[in-house]
Amino acid sequence: MSQEPRPENQVASGVVEAVVDAKYDEDAALLDRFLEGDEAAFRKIYERHYERVFMIAKGILLDADEASDAVQEIFTLVFRKADKFDRRARFSTWLFRIAVNRSIQQARKIKNKRNQVPLDEAMEEPADESVMRPTVQEEADLESALEKMSPSDRAILTLFYWDDLSLQEIGEALGCSANAAKTRLFRARERFKTQFEQGGEAL
Repeated sequence: MSQEPRPENQVASGVVEAVVDAKYDEDAALLDRFLEGDEAAFRKIYERHYERVFMIAKGILLDADEASDAVQEIFTLVFRKADKFDRRARFSTWLFRIAVNRSIQQARKIKNKRNQVPLDEAMEEPADESVMRPTVQEEADLESALEKMSPSDRAILTLFYWDDLSLQEIGEALGCSANAAKTRLFRARERFKTQFEQGGEAL
C-alpha cells in the first residue's frame, strides 16, 4: 500500500519547484539552441531585446542614429561571444552589461558630436495625454545637462529611469553591488541636478 506524501515533503517539493522556475532563463535556453545551430533562436533573442538595448544605447549616446549603430555592434558581439556567456548570471544581465559598455565606449569616441535628439524622444510617451509635456526650453536644458555628464552617469540614469531596473539589476549590469549602484545613482542625480540648474541660470 502506497504511503501518502507527508505535508513537509510536499512543502519541500513546492519550494524546489519554485526555485527551479525562478532560475529558468528562457533566453539562455534560446542561446543553447543557437549554439546547437538554430539561427532562428538568435533572431528571437534579437527581437525580444532589441527595444531595451536600443533604449540603453540611446539614453547613453543621445542620438538615434548612433544608437542604431551601437545596437548592431552589441548584437554582433553577443553573436560572436555566445559561447562565453557565464550561466551564473541571467542572459539579460549579460546582454545589458555588453550594451552599457559598448555604448559608453562609443560615446567617448563621439563626445564632441553635437547632433543630439530631443530628450523626450528617448522616453516613452505618457499614458495620460493631459500630463504636461516639457517646454522647448526645458527640453534644451535637459539635453544640455545630459551632454555635459559622463557616459557612465548617463548609463546609470538610463537603466534606472528609462529601463526601470532595480538597483540589484543595475549593479549586475554594471558589475558592482546594489549598494554601489545606489551610491552611483545618487551621485549621478546630484550631478544632473547641478548641470540642469546651471543651464537654467545661464539663460
